[in-house]
Amino acid sequence: MPEEHDEEAATPFDFERYRDVVRRRHMIFLVVLLAGWGVVWGLSWLLPERYESSTLILVAQSTLPKDYFVPNVSDTLQDRLGSITQQILSRTRLLLIADKFHLYAASGETLTPEAKVEQMRKDIKIQLVRDAQSGAITAFRVSYSAPNRYTAQQVTKELTNLFIDENLRVRQRQSREATRFLQEQVAIARSALAGQDAKVRAFRAAHEGTLPSQEGSNLQIMSGLQAQLQAEQGLLSAAKQQRASHEAMIEQYRAAQKTAQTGVSTGDALGAIDQQLLTLRSRLADLSTRYTDQYPEVQSVKAEIAKTEEMRRQAVVEMQQDSSTSNIQSEAQAQNSAAHAASGPLRQLGRQLQGDQNDIAKHEQTIQRLEARINNYQGRLSVAPVVEQQLGELTRRYEQSQSIYNDLLKKENDSQMATSMEQMQEGDRFTIIDPPSLPQKPVYPQRLHISAAGFGVGLGLSILLVTLLELLDDRLHSDKDIAKVLPISVLCEIPEVLSPAEEQQRRNRVFAGWTMAVAVTVIILAGTAFSYLYYLYV
Repeated sequence: MPEEHDEEAATPFDFERYRDVVRRRHMIFLVVLLAGWGVVWGLSWLLPERYESSTLILVAQSTLPKDYFVPNVSDTLQDRLGSITQQILSRTRLLLIADKFHLYAASGETLTPEAKVEQMRKDIKIQLVRDAQSGAITAFRVSYSAPNRYTAQQVTKELTNLFIDENLRVRQRQSREATRFLQEQVAIARSALAGQDAKVRAFRAAHEGTLPSQEGSNLQIMSGLQAQLQAEQGLLSAAKQQRASHEAMIEQYRAAQKTAQTGVSTGDALGAIDQQLLTLRSRLADLSTRYTDQYPEVQSVKAEIAKTEEMRRQAVVEMQQDSSTSNIQSEAQAQNSAAHAASGPLRQLGRQLQGDQNDIAKHEQTIQRLEARINNYQGRLSVAPVVEQQLGELTRRYEQSQSIYNDLLKKENDSQMATSMEQMQEGDRFTIIDPPSLPQKPVYPQRLHISAAGFGVGLGLSILLVTLLELLDDRLHSDKDIAKVLPISVLCEIPEVLSPAEEQQRRNRVFAGWTMAVAVTVIILAGTAFSYLYYLYV
């Protein structure tokens, strides 16, 4: 017995047993199969038909080259489609469409607004069409299903117009907002630039003369002032020398007057003038080797030589006049003549000495002014590095503000052009490729699919029922069943002996079973074919 059970457990499939089950339960199996299929298939004819209308909308790019204008709408098409879809599928929009076309009112049921909106969202389908290579969205399909084919077409057309209009409105609004934002930023940048410019101008005005751009002119002016200072110092030295010379000549004239009273000839005064001329000419010769004739000190010495020569000429004239007088004049008259002859040059020398004092005072004042101006320019040059650093910082800020302003101004101009293009509908837009179709066949219910599903339902129910009956049946139908319950082995079997009537009855059951199987098959195939033909031609 254990060996028999091991052999039975090792058998993968008991064909005889299942054939016996089919022979005993085939009628129940076929009836349940037909009933299950019939119920499902029949219910498909009770479901209301729905028609679906669809349209294909192409995302048309701008025909203008991108070099002409830069779009200022930066969101992606998928994001914009999502935003537009949310707006169109909003409660307000859908209720307006439902009221306009009297949707969901033919069944006689009163739906709440929320139920209408929910049902419309289920009936609307939006499918994106992407490029096979790049994966970019090139188009999208809008569909709507309704019990009436004309209603489906009208609602789809309304939805299509909403998508096109909403896309234009969204792009134009985003473009205007971008332009408005850039205009505000340009105004802020312009104000900041004006502030920086005012700071630079105020700094330049406050540091006039010490600016880096004036450093070269300051150096040039200071060099000129130093040259003038040297010239003035030379003139001052010359004036002092002239003053000393004139003072010496005056002393000599005065000495000559004294000697004239004692009888000494006035020729000594003329000799002093000659000595003065010799000194001036030697000095002129020395200066001429170092400077040109236009040098102030050279011109001053020349003028002094001219004055001294004039004095000598006058002295000579007076001496000649004195020599033509009578030789018999007394010694007192001769002394008076000599004193008179010397008094004219003495007065002239006094005037020249006074001029020398005035020139010295004038040169000293000029030197003081020049030194003060030189000190001023030296102060400017000393603070020039600090001023240059501060001005450079202000200039960098100004240039940065100007760069930001110019960049924003260019972006504003580009944005204004892009906004104009959007208003002229020259930007990216939606174009209808396939207008909303008028559906000819219902998309729901799919009776052919439902028929196949009904067959599956009937098959499952029949198998489940047969299995359940077999599990509840405690009868013995084969020798194996007997072997399982008997403690001993079966030695032999007595074959079943049937009468002719029983043989006929068995044949009738077999014929009825096959007839039933053929009938169920024909009915199911006929129903499926009818569903298919109805979908094709009705």
